[in-house]
Amino acid sequence: MPTIEITKTNETTHGAYRTDVEGTDVKAELTWKARGNARIADHTFTPPEARGQGIAQKLVEAMIDDARTEGFTIVPQCPYVAALFRKNPGWADLRADTPG
Repeated sequence: MPTIEITKTNETTHGAYRTDVEGTDVKAELTWKARGNARIADHTFTPPEARGQGIAQKLVEAMIDDARTEGFTIVPQCPYVAALFRKNPGWADLRADTPG
């Protein structure tokens, strides 16, 4: 997987993890909304030109690292994030109950 530089935004109620993608002006991103001490990972996107390179996975891993250091949990609402949670049982402690 290529090394990528991830920029983070945190607007308290919502935020994102983004990275530039070579060959396009469109960024890959993982967006979230805050719900208490949880962040709802609601959307991932990688431009078609860059799919299959593990970029979205790197964005999710950045969120996982932040959850461990900052103490929040994650609601994997996005199907891609949910699939990665299933593949990584070591993340189970970071999974929040789905808010009602």
